[in-house]
Amino acid sequence: MTDAPFLITVLPNVFGYRRRDFTYRWFILVFTFFCYASYHLSRKPISVVKSVLHQNCSKVHADPSINTTEHPNWCDWAPFDDSDYKAMFGTLDVCYLVAYALAMFLSGHIADRMNLRLYLSAGMVLSGLFTVGFGLGYFYNIHSYYYYIAMQIIGGVFQASGWPGVVACVGNWFGKGKRGLIMGVWNAHTSVGNMLGSVIAGAFVETNWGLSFVVPGVIIGGMGILVFLFLVPHPKDVDCMLPDHSDATKVNIVSRNIDTEADTEEELMVKRGESTGVLEFALCLFFAKLVSYTFLYWLPNYIKSEAKVSAEKAAYTSTIFDAGGIVGGILAGYISDKYHMRGVTCVLFLVLAAPMMFVYNQFGSSVPFGANCVLLAVCGLAVNGPYALITTAVSADLGTHKTVRDNAKALGMVTAIIDGTGSIAFGANRCEGSPREAGGYRRRRYHHCAEDER
Repeated sequence: MTDAPFLITVLPNVFGYRRRDFTYRWFILVFTFFCYASYHLSRKPISVVKSVLHQNCSKVHADPSINTTEHPNWCDWAPFDDSDYKAMFGTLDVCYLVAYALAMFLSGHIADRMNLRLYLSAGMVLSGLFTVGFGLGYFYNIHSYYYYIAMQIIGGVFQASGWPGVVACVGNWFGKGKRGLIMGVWNAHTSVGNMLGSVIAGAFVETNWGLSFVVPGVIIGGMGILVFLFLVPHPKDVDCMLPDHSDATKVNIVSRNIDTEADTEEELMVKRGESTGVLEFALCLFFAKLVSYTFLYWLPNYIKSEAKVSAEKAAYTSTIFDAGGIVGGILAGYISDKYHMRGVTCVLFLVLAAPMMFVYNQFGSSVPFGANCVLLAVCGLAVNGPYALITTAVSADLGTHKTVRDNAKALGMVTAIIDGTGSIAFGANRCEGSPREAGGYRRRRYHHCAEDER
């Protein structure tokens, strides 16, 4: 148990030695859930804060001392008060996502070779630092566009530490039995993080948008410290039994043997995409993540623009999409486990997503609020179902496939390839510009309907 953090060794004493394998396994599942929820929590503020960095100042109450005629953009935050603010917002997104996608491929390589506890802990603390750094622009009255670009780029690099690390950790602890359902439930961390990020950022956005970044940054940094104190990346670190990564339908415990490092030829197979299904599912995620992340970054702004509500209410309303995403991830995992067809399950959800996005685009802003929420929830279910399945159960299956390795040592690399490919898709899509006006939102929605049909 030399690699285990000191504080984690109290678990067998608290719950009893007979249940130690069960205790550790489910502790890791719950703990990594909150770890990755904090990653998404810290990504959400930018989508909420955009609506106040540039807004219609004629609808904002002005102090009598302000000459609104000479300064029509008095309520905007420089440098986003210029007429090209849409392109500036788009560039912020592109910089973050390109940095995230490129760093993701390197992240998976590092995750397979480094202690995951130290790797995740450092990544979370540094991610929190640069999330806070963006918010400090408000407190220190920083108006340099390059400052915010730098925060996005560096923050994106450290955010890439999260997904390969947590998936590799969970893959190490759980075998293939019921993996789709277990990881479908576990993947709710994405939506839970988005919801918490929306609520926290929304609470401060209209009074002090700097806190919309600082508070989430402090949260993920604090979680990083807890990771250092408590995370156990592999059962061997605490002398627990190893799960069976074969194609058995149940999770069978096979031994306590310590597995060896992945060999060079197997790693090269992953890098070349020769591992069964890696390329196919990476391309599928290319389109699925494009749609999902557009909702992540632009939904609050879209709701504010189309529904004519406050930035705070728009942030809260956007959480309905993520609530639907939780149901979608669990349902997709259950169906794929029951019928043993991960690929077919993804296709069914994507086929449902395209018409639902069209319906929401056409009628979402004209129907009553309750019906709008139902449409938004169904869109979340259809869009996030395959996204959740591919990035969790499918990635874990491929990372433990017999053509790569039987002991999950290539899991971080496979996960990075699949998720990094999806991130490149959204980064390329953001180069088209910001869909800030209503017509732009609609054109972007039609474009994404076509992407889902592919």
